[in-house]
Order: sequence, then C-alpha cells, then structure tokens
Amino acid sequence: MAKELIPYGLHDIGEDDIAAVVSTLRSEWLTGGPMVREFEEKLSSYLGCKHSVAVCNGTAALDIAVQSLELPKGSEIITTPFTFVASSNAILFNGCRPVFADINKETRNIDPESVREKITEKTKAILYVDYAGHPCDIKALQEISEEHELYLIEDVCHALGAEYRGKRLGCFADLSIFSFHPVKHITTGEGGAVVTDSSELYERMLLLRNHGIDRDASSRQGKDAGYVYDMKFLGRNYRITDFQCALGVSQLRKLDVFLERRRDIAGLYGEFLGDVGFVELPHAEEDVKHAWHLYTVLLRVDRDKFFNYMRHENIGVNVHYIPVYRHSFYAKSLGVKPKDFPVTEDVFRRIVTLPLYPKMSDDNVEYICSKTKDYIG
Repeated sequence: MAKELIPYGLHDIGEDDIAAVVSTLRSEWLTGGPMVREFEEKLSSYLGCKHSVAVCNGTAALDIAVQSLELPKGSEIITTPFTFVASSNAILFNGCRPVFADINKETRNIDPESVREKITEKTKAILYVDYAGHPCDIKALQEISEEHELYLIEDVCHALGAEYRGKRLGCFADLSIFSFHPVKHITTGEGGAVVTDSSELYERMLLLRNHGIDRDASSRQGKDAGYVYDMKFLGRNYRITDFQCALGVSQLRKLDVFLERRRDIAGLYGEFLGDVGFVELPHAEEDVKHAWHLYTVLLRVDRDKFFNYMRHENIGVNVHYIPVYRHSFYAKSLGVKPKDFPVTEDVFRRIVTLPLYPKMSDDNVEYICSKTKDYIG
C-alpha cells in the first residue's frame, strides 16, 4: 500500500509562484489593480484571442458569459449532461433551460448528431465542454450553429493548452470559459476567465463582473478622478484579486511544461495498461492535441468494487461525472429520464478517473498500474 494517498489531481506551486504573490501583497493594489490586467493580457496572448475577462472562479465565468448574450427568458441552451453541474447551473442562473444531448463514448464529448435532434425554435445556443482535455468535434458544432443561427459557448475548463486542428482552444466559439481551480492546468487558488473576440461582449462582461457598474476602482483613483458611476446591468461581485492574478501570471509561464508532463504520464498509462483486458483506455482523435486534465478509463468489471479496492490501496481514483440529470435538483426540475441518454449511462456505469498531475512521479504511475493489474488476482 502507498504510504500516502495519491490524489487524482494536485496543484504545483513553486518558490517563484510564492514570490510573485508576496510581491503583490506588498504592493498598493490587492484587487482591481494592474496584475489583473496583466494576467488577462498574457492569457489572451497565449490563446490568440482579443479579449479576456478574469473573474473569481470558473462558475462566475460561465455565469457572465451566458448573461452577456442577453437571451430571452425561457431560451433553450443545448449542453452535455456529462460534466460538472456548473455548466448547466449557469444556464439556469440566467432564466434559460438546459437541454441535454447524449455524448460520444470514445471522447465523452457531446455528440453533434444528438445536438441536432434537440434543436427547437427556442434553442439559442450550444454550450459544449471539452471533456478531460479532449477538444469536441468543433467543426460539426460550428456548422450546426451557423445553420441554425445559434451562439457557441465553449467550456474549456478541462482543456487549457489543448489544440484543435493546429490551433489552441479559446477562440473557436463566441465565448470560451476557463477555470484555474487547483486541480486544473494552472491555478490562481480559485479563479476563472472568459475569452472572446467580440468587443461588445467583452465590454459587457467587464461590467457584469463588477456589479454591472461602468467604472471600476482603478478608474476612480487619482487627483482628477470623480465620484460618479452608473450601474447599467444587474451584476454580481465576481472580481478576482491581484495576488491571485500574480500567481496566474507566474503559473502561465510554466503551462507548457505542465502540459508536457501530463502527456508523458498519459503515455505511461497507455504503455502499462495497454494489455489489461478489463480496462478500455481513453481515445484521442488524430486532429487534436489532448490537454489531459483527467485520465479516465472504462472498466469491464464492477466499477464501484474497483473504486473501493483502489482507494484501499491509497490511490485516489475518482468518478467524473455523475450525469447532471441524476442530481436530485435536476431530476425534480427538468424531469429527464436517464434511459434517454444510453451512451452517457453506459459510460457513467463504467468510468473511473486515475490520478494525473504534473508532480506525479513515474513510480506513482507504475504503482497505480501494478495495483490495477492485481485487481483481478
């Protein structure tokens, strides 16, 4: 048994990150200051997008993204049920209705053909998630959106640094969302961002993260600044701090190194588990560059028994995810039936997440694979 639990995900904070945070804590600005803008600019530059709005977490990013579209109340947004609840919650926060489409078994991403089947006259947008770091079939989703004049919202929280057809994710959709939670590719503690090429949506989201007010703290500083401001939208306080953004800037410098290590670990899993008959390894399409936020496998044995066995061996396996429609709130409010999502249900019954994070050692990977092989024995 491993001496300590190997978690499924873990941040990687270095002395340079700590120094960046401490330096900002000693500065004049703790929130709403220059480090926020620097982080936004560096993120936009890395992704190749025009605009970035940093906020306090990924859920806040989803919320202001949907709100910025100003969709009529009761509008339908098609999304995946195989993700964290924040994606569909953001739809409900804004008076819209999430409509779930089934997924693709190999990538766990939303199935474009299922999306087509769900479109009605009330459909206004598609919110898709790049599950585990594998980009969706974006070209097919773009064709659907153009045909039916729908907005595209891309939840890229699993896939910072992933590529689709040679281009980094972030600017394929009208709005793209990122999370900087500690288990993600880089962290700001908590934190998130929306990126877009639309100047109109960008200006609106700047207000929405700051109570809907048209002037932030930095614009009201200095001897010539006035006191007047106006609340133009019903917004919330979704601001992120400068010391979080200082951490983000420092982490962003190391992102490509983190991604390379994640891909190395995924390669080791494939090498060590390729001949294990009860394990189906994850699949990556040829036209993508996977970001490997999660390493998920499908089992041909009882998933829950395997889960308990691995936890007993101090291996922090997890399950990503319980389908959104199975949560009691959604079951009561939407009334959808699991049987209507046969692929999602099959994947959910058999999926398990194996640990993967940059600080993992090769020995940890070998230990996990050894215990996986020992399960049948």
